[in-house]
Amino acid sequence: MTVHLVGAGPGDPDLLTIRALSLLARAKVVVHDRLIDPRVLELTSDGAELIDVGKHPGAPTDSQRRINETLIDRGRRFDPVVRLKGGDPFVFGRGGEEALALRRAGIDVAEVPGITSAIAAPAAVGVPVTMRGLSSGFTVITAHQDPATDQWLDWNALARTGTTLVILMGASRRHLISERLLLAGMRPDMAVAVIHAATTRAQSVTRTTIAELPYVDVVNPATIVVGPVAAESVLTPALQPVLDSLTGGHLR
Repeated sequence: MTVHLVGAGPGDPDLLTIRALSLLARAKVVVHDRLIDPRVLELTSDGAELIDVGKHPGAPTDSQRRINETLIDRGRRFDPVVRLKGGDPFVFGRGGEEALALRRAGIDVAEVPGITSAIAAPAAVGVPVTMRGLSSGFTVITAHQDPATDQWLDWNALARTGTTLVILMGASRRHLISERLLLAGMRPDMAVAVIHAATTRAQSVTRTTIAELPYVDVVNPATIVVGPVAAESVLTPALQPVLDSLTGGHLR
């Protein structure tokens, strides 16, 4: 018996891996997150049991425990079982916790990587997280910290890196994000792109600055990108003057 932790990618079914498609087509049970695109769920086998275990605002604090119990129960009785997660299971998806719980219960686990929205969301609107002359690296963080630990983000370090900052699950905390980065010395006019529902039919992008971010209407699911690359899309000519000023025109 094996439970497969499968990454569903950012939303569009065309971005599923071949391995993910194969497992969905023959899974007896699919335990999925709340925000999985309905088009992805349509790819499951006709007789599969679909279990929505998505976390909702105000949900009980023991919801992860109940998810683990569901996976263990189905994993002992059915094969194969798919645990379907948005993006990649091991990128802020608690896939590691679920894998440990299953292994402790004596159930085999396999991980099927998915395209994380940390890269796919910016790419979908023409924002490369790295680009010569603009950004030599990127940092991915979540705006939601685990209150049970003392692993707090170092906003001063994040503001000083000089690389692209990608923030997941940050819609409701955009005021805090803006405040912390400004206090850490980030310039107020630093470019920000807020991508909603990337790669789905509801996709939209709002461009703003770090100082104005608190006043932007942000709806989950959203990916917030901070840095010069967020100013414009490379899919349009609008970014060319910025590139020219940084590279002396050598990228033409």
